[in-house]
Amino acid sequence: MAPDPPDAESTPDPAPTAARAADLDWAERGRGDRFAFRRKRLADRAGGRDLGCSLYEVPSDKRPWPTHYHEGNEEALYVLSGSGTLRTREGAADLDLEPDTYVALPAGADYARQIENDGDEPLRYLALSTMNHPDVTVYPDSDKVGVFCGAPPGGDGDARTLHGYFPRDAAVDYWDGEPTTEE
Repeated sequence: MAPDPPDAESTPDPAPTAARAADLDWAERGRGDRFAFRRKRLADRAGGRDLGCSLYEVPSDKRPWPTHYHEGNEEALYVLSGSGTLRTREGAADLDLEPDTYVALPAGADYARQIENDGDEPLRYLALSTMNHPDVTVYPDSDKVGVFCGAPPGGDGDARTLHGYFPRDAAVDYWDGEPTTEE
């Protein structure tokens, strides 16, 4: 005999949830005189799980993040207003960012990037990302890596089981610090 179906009142009915940018407060971040942005985490508010989406606004003459790339996540940008430049890896052409421009940024070193608002108005864009974890983010200018486990970059920081930034040359031998003989 098959078990009874779950009680309709105890099983939530899955349904899409909307996030309206106008209903969200801006979160502001910056560092020094070079980095600044405002962000609204749309996918998080709408209950997104495997795909992230945030609305960013970058002031003139600022960058949101240092040059970086992800080893485990693909990102994409869609420019809504303003203008800027997507700085790419050495040897690749930089891209002009203007309204209605979409840029795919697959994982890997070939897609190292940094956004710069070199226009006169705020640069507003949607940033989309797969939300895979673990992820390693590489910062070529400072030769460091970021490690994200338990929640991806841009995800719930409180859910992370491991998160840190390390110099790329901080490698140790596999057995370093491990007890290899019985006491």
